Amino acid sequence: MISGKFAITIHILTLLTKFPNDFLSSEFIAGSMNLNPVLVRKEIANLKAHHIVESKEGKNGGTKLSKKASAITLKEIFELTFDNINLGYAKNQPNPDCPVGKKVNQNLAELYADINENVGLQLKKITLEDFSSQF
Repeated sequence: MISGKFAITIHILTLLTKFPNDFLSSEFIAGSMNLNPVLVRKEIANLKAHHIVESKEGKNGGTKLSKKASAITLKEIFELTFDNINLGYAKNQPNPDCPVGKKVNQNLAELYADINENVGLQLKKITLEDFSSQF
């Protein structure tokens, strides 16, 4: 199912792009998003694990990009936050004797695969630098 992780991650990375030489605190980032700093730190940990950001502890600590914004695509960010887009399936198992019920989940799975392929192709064309230049 779709969540806000992609939007949160894009917001974090866009802020870091706007302040490339500064280590931004999770409190500063969270303040920009009106979000709890714990949620920000969770997403930063994921970005750090994928070598997109680096962090420094201490009084002047925080997080900054470890890669150039021009080298990061929105597809890469999307893949860090989702395995794929899944708009969901019915909670009940459809009736296998129904002409719709017996194939609805298979057809949805094919639709979702097409959606993911198209989303990936679109996001691959946009770098973090491109996206951040709008602000």
